[in-house]
Amino acid sequence: MPKVAVDGEIIAQHELVKDVWRMEVEAREIAREAEPGQFVQLQIPGGAFTLRRPVGIAEVSLQKGTVAFIYRVVGKGTKALSQLTAGTVINVLGPLGHGFSCKAKRPLLVGGGMGLSPLLFYAEHAQGKADVLMGGRCERELFWQEIYTPHVQEIFCTTDDGSCGTKGFTTTLLPELLQKGDYDLVIACGPEIMMKGIAKIAHEYNIPCQVSLEKRMGCGLGACLSCSIDTTSGERKKVCKDGPVFWAEEVFDLA
Repeated sequence: MPKVAVDGEIIAQHELVKDVWRMEVEAREIAREAEPGQFVQLQIPGGAFTLRRPVGIAEVSLQKGTVAFIYRVVGKGTKALSQLTAGTVINVLGPLGHGFSCKAKRPLLVGGGMGLSPLLFYAEHAQGKADVLMGGRCERELFWQEIYTPHVQEIFCTTDDGSCGTKGFTTTLLPELLQKGDYDLVIACGPEIMMKGIAKIAHEYNIPCQVSLEKRMGCGLGACLSCSIDTTSGERKKVCKDGPVFWAEEVFDLA
């Protein structure tokens, strides 16, 4: 799959909620080739940061030739990223990694926290075929509802405190949805403990499941080995190159 490094102009950058930002960059070549679940490596201009920052692709506009990223400020790198303004040119390397299977007729997306960012691209691509189950600590963290509404059939919510939707975790509501629904694929992205729980439940209902892993990355190309993981087969794989999307049974013991 072709990947390119392009200098793209930031078209828009704004804060969605506290510390969560959306950046849209003109990168026509990447927009044309990107698949749901893939990511890019952003080079923050100015020379203060040697390593690029990996960011999942949240939205693509083929008409405008843009890619958008929704990310949380968690350190110096993402803080610097959030301070870039429209008109700034940023170098974008991508699209990178392997994405989700897009052959499902009725997928269920399950996301926790910022895991809902890369799932948004899948929801757009599915063109109304998908439902989404989203989880957060409280209603404030589920600002995603408005963003997802144009792209999915139904939205199901869980919160730790019960302030929105079902009280509990995504794993609390998932069995009921799988029992009632006609889903042929579960796609999960979020905290690893959540994804493992989701994968086990999907396995119990004999529904295939894919998960998107997040690991610290250096090069994003499979050369530095910093994101290597052990798989259930015993083979070492690189999240940046072999993933970030894997079939659940490749990375989790579902027995």
